[in-house]
Amino acid sequence: MKTLYSVGAYLAKSPIEQSLLNLIYFRVSQINGCAYCLDMHSKDLRAKGETEQRLYMLDAWREAPLYTERERAALDWAESVTKVTEGRVPDDIYNAALKQFSVAELIDLTLAVTTINTYNRINIAFRTPAGTYQPGAHAVA
Repeated sequence: MKTLYSVGAYLAKSPIEQSLLNLIYFRVSQINGCAYCLDMHSKDLRAKGETEQRLYMLDAWREAPLYTERERAALDWAESVTKVTEGRVPDDIYNAALKQFSVAELIDLTLAVTTINTYNRINIAFRTPAGTYQPGAHAVA
């Protein structure tokens, strides 16, 4: 786990907005069905000012007009990387991501997606109970 924490510390200093990274963490956790991470990231997002409406509509982000083009590119990228068993990231999603992110940022975004996927799998496998998380409890110092 210490290795994962060091990745989190690195990503906390990434040029990608923390609010966007947390939105990605929440969306990937929705896809994977990780109750602990959904509890944690929803609370952290709300504590940092994210609206409930955007959280409620995140599962339908393609149809909702509440997300920026940068957020949409990141969400599409995160979903494609998470569902990589369906095939490689499609060219249109890759190209859209490169319009919003530098190559270095896209690498950080990919690292964030793979890291939350790892956390989801650990929490699901070890049955980490959800519901008691307090905002900021896992904040990187």
